[in-house]
This record gives sequence, structure tokens and C-alpha cells, in this order.
Amino acid sequence: MRQRPTDETVGLRPKDNGQPPYLYQDYVATRLRAPKEPLIILPKTLSDMTGPAYGRGPIGELDDDLTRQHAGEPLGERIIVTGRVLDGDGRPVRGSLVEVWQANAAGRYTHHLDRHPAPIDPNFSGAGRCLTDNEGRYRFVTLKPGAYPWKNHDNAWRPAHIHLSLFGSSFRSRLITQMYFPGDPLFEQDPIFQSVRDREAQQRMIATFDLEMTEPEWALGYKFDIVLEGRDDTPIEDRR
Repeated sequence: MRQRPTDETVGLRPKDNGQPPYLYQDYVATRLRAPKEPLIILPKTLSDMTGPAYGRGPIGELDDDLTRQHAGEPLGERIIVTGRVLDGDGRPVRGSLVEVWQANAAGRYTHHLDRHPAPIDPNFSGAGRCLTDNEGRYRFVTLKPGAYPWKNHDNAWRPAHIHLSLFGSSFRSRLITQMYFPGDPLFEQDPIFQSVRDREAQQRMIATFDLEMTEPEWALGYKFDIVLEGRDDTPIEDRR
């Protein structure tokens, strides 16, 4: 998670930047993870801008198509997710690593800790990566993930979402966030989504259905632009 040079107080972020607080009581896990002392803001140094950004090794041919990484066809609704990665001044971030991970169409992760009694799809691992092009654009072909239960509160369910990790131009600008889908009925009862209290900032976490990106008789298209820094930056996923 990145830190910004602000006047943050213990467990809180400023209300005017749209970011979630470190401590949000309805999101039970933050009660243990939120810092209990004021943050120490480190000055920006040359190494912050010139140091390595991890994961820039060769990208495999199928890394950006999560539906073709196995011998068989995965089950679910095929979708295309694309957008641009921008800096705080609206300029494209070129050659930036974008990683995604998600549950399958039944709402199950391919992970040994996921005990949700939904089927595991042997033809869908739910992870991919790509590099942005000269316009800062990325593109993935994947499946629309399913909602799944979690133990935060009684009858708690997570809205359908895709996790994204971006390194930007350097490690200092790394961002981890979640992309949600428009019109999800679970938004109002999900404390992770609701921890972003600014309504405009919430909208920056929701993808837009894009008919032009849709490929007829094959896959629906969604657009999700990501801003790494500045007033209109994309809210981070507050998991530690």
C-alpha cells in the first residue's frame, strides 16, 4: 500500500481524498490491522523513483487471457476488461505491470484457504498479468466472478469483484484495488466497499459496461480506468 504525505491521524485518512480509513469498525479485520500510532511520512528520495518495480520479467502469451490458460474451457460468463492507467496529471503510465486475481464464476478462489462450498473450476486459475502499452492501456479476457460469503458479519457476501495490483512507474506508486461491476445489489451491505465513504470515489471503483468493447456472440466488455495518484486517484483496497 502506498502512503501519501498528508496530516493523517491514527487509524484515519483525510475525508477529502476519497480513500478508506485504516480503521473501519464494520470491516472487522481492520480492528486488528489498523495502525495504532501516527504514521511516519518518509520524504521522497531518488531511489523511490529509480528503484526496481517488480514483475517486469517476460509476460507469457496467455497471461492476459485467463480463459485460455488450461486445456479445457472454463465455465462462466466471458468478459473483456480494459482501461488506461494514468498518473495524477492524466498522463499515460507506459510499460506498467498490471496483475489481476479473482474468484471463479461460482465465487471460489483457487486457494487452499478458500473453504466456500462452491465448485473449483479445473480450467480457471483466476490470475493474470500484462504490461500497459504506449497509451497506458491494459486488457484482460476473463470470466465474470461470482459473489461469495465471508465471515465479517451475519450473512455477509462480497460483491463480484476483480483484484488489481499496479506498480506504476516505481514501487512508491504501487496501488492495490478492486474493480466492481455496475448495479450490484450487494454494495450497500459490503463494508469493504462502504469503507470508501465518498460517493464519487465509490464510483471510481465500479467498471462501466462498454458496448463498443463487447465482441458479438463472444464476450461482454467493461472499461475501468485507474489513476495512481492525485485528487482523482482510484481508492485503494485497504487490506494489510
